[in-house]
Amino acid sequence: MLRSIARAAATHHHHKHPTISFLSYSSKPQKSTTPFKPDPKKPTTTAAAAAAALFDEQERLRQLAADDKNPSLDVGPNGRPLFSSAPSLSHLSRNDDCTYFKLTKDALNAVLPEGLPVGMVNEFQDSMRTALLVRRSFLNLRDNFRHVVDPPMWSSNGKGVKVRKQVLLDGPVSCGKSIALAMLVQWAREEGWLVFYVPKGKEWTHGGFFYKHPQTGLWDTPVQAEDVLKDFLKYNESYLKQLPCQIFDPIPLGEGAGVGWLKDVDSVAIPEGTMLYELVKTGIEQTHAAVGVVVRLRKELSLVKDMPVLIAIDQYNNWFTFSEYEEPVTIRSCRPIHARELTMVKAFRSMMHDDMMVGAFSHSTAVGKLRKDLPDVPVDSRVMLPRYSLDEAETVCHYYLRQRLIRRESFSEENWKKIYFLSNGNGTEIRGLVPFMR
Repeated sequence: MLRSIARAAATHHHHKHPTISFLSYSSKPQKSTTPFKPDPKKPTTTAAAAAAALFDEQERLRQLAADDKNPSLDVGPNGRPLFSSAPSLSHLSRNDDCTYFKLTKDALNAVLPEGLPVGMVNEFQDSMRTALLVRRSFLNLRDNFRHVVDPPMWSSNGKGVKVRKQVLLDGPVSCGKSIALAMLVQWAREEGWLVFYVPKGKEWTHGGFFYKHPQTGLWDTPVQAEDVLKDFLKYNESYLKQLPCQIFDPIPLGEGAGVGWLKDVDSVAIPEGTMLYELVKTGIEQTHAAVGVVVRLRKELSLVKDMPVLIAIDQYNNWFTFSEYEEPVTIRSCRPIHARELTMVKAFRSMMHDDMMVGAFSHSTAVGKLRKDLPDVPVDSRVMLPRYSLDEAETVCHYYLRQRLIRRESFSEENWKKIYFLSNGNGTEIRGLVPFMR
């Protein structure tokens, strides 16, 4: 079984990434063994393979459409229902553990306009269905923040589950940290919360225009600031129009992206009665005020009392290492700029406060191994997410069988367990290996 999977995977890899058979260092031009212009009457192997793959995909879509009319196929391990009947993430209970929750693309794009995690997108594309596995780790995370807002009645002895306002999601590669965070954001927004969601924290430390502000000594990134404010406005516009500003100090101006400094103006006034919507629009429309508005917005979020506020940062580990920016030191040398020296990162990175905040590490960004006792992060905030358990992997393989990623004649308990142990519970590897089950 393992040898057949390895041979099939190697053959599949060979077709996707053809290797060079030899390298020639001769100064003489090599004679081509194939004509310069391909024969139009003979389609190339690549074109034929692409056409066959497209036909297989269309055929699979047709078969899945027919399968949707047969509810008897929606069966998981031990005859359990494969899909949850809960209408929303709020209604999921412990009985829905190890089932799949159905979503729709329109609903996801509406509730997560900032963008979906890469792992979630790949799962939807490969399985050809917008559904996610309900895991015990997500239910615990959701209930933790639910209890922060609505504390349960503790027992008389005072014992109960510890509630954390600040959570750091950590765990091995492909254990579902980004997906769990995105599901938490979806749940919170469906509950009517004001959520500041950053799906790509790495973008705060890479790319765009940057400069050192002479008054603060920190590095401003006005391009990223404008993008952050636009994303925040996409879903929260109606809420921001109802929430007034609590701080009326002038907002300091900086250098605009590509337009330099303003003459004889160093701040913008915030009159009383200004709504948070108007504050955010100011940062979007005036590039000189973008970074200052982001910093002010962080302070304003701590003062909102009319609704729960959640700050959710993915790729949070990028804020504890060096950015891609550099400061010239001499003619021939530069000093790398740490993320903590960036104005926006410094404003949002700390978890040493009383606000609800969750950050998720992303090992796909490859920032290196960080120490456990991170600065500005409570010691007890780290929550380790596990990879798939054996029960979860069994449900996942039954789901891929339902979605025709696995041939029904090849599916067996022995085969899916071999793949589970071969991948060590890595969800991405399981999804890549199950089509080679023989």
